[in-house]
Amino acid sequence: MLRPTKHSHPDRTVVNVALVLLKHLRKNRFGRYSDLRAFSKKSVRGSDSLFLPALNFLFLLGLIEYKPKTDAIEYVGPNEAI
Repeated sequence: MLRPTKHSHPDRTVVNVALVLLKHLRKNRFGRYSDLRAFSKKSVRGSDSLFLPALNFLFLLGLIEYKPKTDAIEYVGPNEAI
């Protein structure tokens, strides 16, 4: 469960890293896995351990899809998800 505590820094949560990645993907539509990881590292301090859970969170919401042939993440939007 994604529940913040009084000790959670708002900028260092799974939800915030997912938001940063979602903004980037909405603008660019595609993003290679390694490029997105580098972008999240640059944007949010301490996001090494939060990157994969943030991608999982976006996938569970139906906002992204993984393309294994190109090792890329594609933004599919809220209405286009299956």
